[in-house]
Amino acid sequence: MLKRALLFFCLAALFIVGAAFAQDEETFTLTIVHTNDEHAHHDAGSDGSGGQARAAAVINQIRAEGGNVLLVDAGDRFTGTLYHQQYRGADNAQLMNLLGFDAMTLGNHEFDEGDDGLAAFISSLDFPVVSANIAVSESNPLTGLFAPFVILDVNGTQVGVIGLTTAETANISSPSVDVTFTEDYAAVVQQYVDALTAQGISHIVLLTHIGYQNDVALASQVSGVDVIVGGHSHTLQGNAYTVAQIGEYPTVVDSASGEPVLVVTAGENSEYLGRLDVEFDTAGVLSSWGGDAIQLSQYITPDSEVEALLTELAGPIEELRSTPVGETTIFLVGDRAVCRAMECNLGSLITDAMRAETGAQIAITNGGGIRSSIPIETDTPADLAFAEPLTITLGDVLTVLPFGNLVATFDLSGADVIASLEHGVSAIGTDSGTGRFPQVSGIRYTFDPSQDVGSRIVSVEVLGEDGEYTPIDSDATYSLVSNDFMRGGGDGYELFATNATNVYDFGRPLDQVLADYIAANSPISPETEGRIIIVGQ
Repeated sequence: MLKRALLFFCLAALFIVGAAFAQDEETFTLTIVHTNDEHAHHDAGSDGSGGQARAAAVINQIRAEGGNVLLVDAGDRFTGTLYHQQYRGADNAQLMNLLGFDAMTLGNHEFDEGDDGLAAFISSLDFPVVSANIAVSESNPLTGLFAPFVILDVNGTQVGVIGLTTAETANISSPSVDVTFTEDYAAVVQQYVDALTAQGISHIVLLTHIGYQNDVALASQVSGVDVIVGGHSHTLQGNAYTVAQIGEYPTVVDSASGEPVLVVTAGENSEYLGRLDVEFDTAGVLSSWGGDAIQLSQYITPDSEVEALLTELAGPIEELRSTPVGETTIFLVGDRAVCRAMECNLGSLITDAMRAETGAQIAITNGGGIRSSIPIETDTPADLAFAEPLTITLGDVLTVLPFGNLVATFDLSGADVIASLEHGVSAIGTDSGTGRFPQVSGIRYTFDPSQDVGSRIVSVEVLGEDGEYTPIDSDATYSLVSNDFMRGGGDGYELFATNATNVYDFGRPLDQVLADYIAANSPISPETEGRIIIVGQ
């Protein structure tokens, strides 16, 4: 804790101004190695590529080249696999310490375990955590554990690293009311850039978890930032690969003062590692740059020390992975590109299970809460039927639904249901906030994404006891089931929190409800059936 406190709070005032300015007398080269949105995907994927052991091997190779190297993470290490279900962040702390990270910022998912869980995680780290737009009360367990920025000594040259966390966190994760998030990113960043430059720090990296499009916009709104390393939107930038990607690596933006800002981000789930090589001129301005996303290919020899740690961590969860709960005759689609934009059969299955559990007329769950397909990490076509039923394990279910949410029931007016669906489709066409997209059972709705936000819902119909759909009645009251996160206003579903009546938030865990439903109805074969209809495209 003493080491961390020195890093956090012995800020620029402790550096001799003359020495800081002296660093501008010569050029400076820096290699930034970066990760984002790892989501506890520590192991290699189904094709043998990716994972922390291969990431470690590449990091070690880059460091062995010599030169000035920083290893940073742009948040969302938490939530996504059974490692997090088992260890609640302790797994990531061990791995990140072993890999030798220099700094990270907080993603929204770092708050999934609440303030206490995040405090335990940060306290286990050997490196600083930064976020400039988060404030906590003095009595909060997070007090003193992170700072707006840190100044890192890179072989005698001072590099400022400022952090930024999406203000959506208050709605899409579980921070307490003692934690507040500033939404004016540009103002916050400029405040701390000015503080750094006033003290002679001319090399500044902004480590963000706000999404690629927001990063690009922010780059043009501030002055003095050299590099933005981002996360949250799971965007893959790259030059060398034919995979789906957005933009060249790096994206170059003119700052508010006309100087270049480099924006980089490297996909998701430990599939890629970003490497950005930059050179600063004698005035501390970027003069040249290069690099790319590095695919963690199956042909990379994994680091043995990290492999040994992963083997140790995997031991207690192997039995959990293998416990069978039922069978499916069809591929279950949990792909974020599908479940956050249209009907997916796994979303239909989950919401059907919720209605069966509670008897509610309508089930709504957020597409962002569906974290994987079954089989796990498989890009099988959505319409594939298996020749033989595939066994679904408890591990599969927990990977799909890793948050530990409880089933919540409540009553809501038809008008509020419609308004909530409007909110649910409001982020379509963006790369941030689409996790709110509503997967449903007991209703079907039509929306037009070409219309303005707030006017996209075309129709909503409710399934009757006779198996027929009829138009929803705005004045009627309907029984709903969701997860406790959404019922409390999560993902921006404010009407679930403010207008709900007859509320009960303490049903069984959603993963148990789904597992039991699969067991009772195996072999399952859910299909998309027109519950969500898209027009106007």
